[in-house]
Amino acid sequence: MMNFKDSLRNIKLIVSDIDGTLLSNDGTLGIETKKLIKQLSEQGVIFSLATGRLHSAAEEIAKEIAIEGPIISLDGSLIRSFPDNKIIYENFIKHKYVTRALKYAEENLFNIVLCHADKVYYTEQNTIIPELLSKYGAIYEEVNSYNDYINGTLEIVFTSDMKYALKKVAERFLFPYSLGCSVSFFRSQRRNNIFYLEVRKSGCNKGTGLKSILKYLNIKTSEASVLGDWYNDISLFDTKAIKAAVANAIPEIIKKADIVTKKSNNEEGAAEFFEMILRAKKG
Repeated sequence: MMNFKDSLRNIKLIVSDIDGTLLSNDGTLGIETKKLIKQLSEQGVIFSLATGRLHSAAEEIAKEIAIEGPIISLDGSLIRSFPDNKIIYENFIKHKYVTRALKYAEENLFNIVLCHADKVYYTEQNTIIPELLSKYGAIYEEVNSYNDYINGTLEIVFTSDMKYALKKVAERFLFPYSLGCSVSFFRSQRRNNIFYLEVRKSGCNKGTGLKSILKYLNIKTSEASVLGDWYNDISLFDTKAIKAAVANAIPEIIKKADIVTKKSNNEEGAAEFFEMILRAKKG
């Protein structure tokens, strides 16, 4: 049976979360992390990002670390290669469900935005959204009407202080009222009285994104590693890839990890894992 060092030596692909994992809490990327990514790239390792960010926001990190590989954005709704921007996978919300969402928002006085690959669109009635909704690095654009932006929607986000009314709307995007949608309902971390509802096409998560990348690159799951810290990384940790959690990861991630770094994201915990792979490849 192959030992763990051999498994690390055979890694051809690293898929890493961005916020809370690769970046420190202030949004910066460590010098050692960047150096090790470059050295691993020189060893033939492909580096990929998997994030809840929009693709355009993830691209800024990809540019900083000078990688060439697929980017999983909006938690698996879109996969594009970088830097050539080739579409590997995209899963838009059906026109009728976007239209339905806009109707519910108007009836219930919810704020609502439409997230596309490169921008978050909002109207004059939803100008509070950029303040309430933290989409790291996202470009927000005010438009006169949503009519021209219904097609190409990857994610719908509602926000409101009416918790139970928003929950009722969430039910309308699930079976038997809707087919092929998934929802995520959560409280704001910054404002206790604000709640969010995210709607996407069902089947979209980072784990399915990894499978699409592996197929695209013709790489075995055993030759891939994943790195993460948060709930939206769990689907990556349910695969048979080598799984590394940074020290600040939630318990659910740590429990599933093959490796837990001693350092947190604020101490370049990712670099600790990258150094292990590099040593295995050189030794």
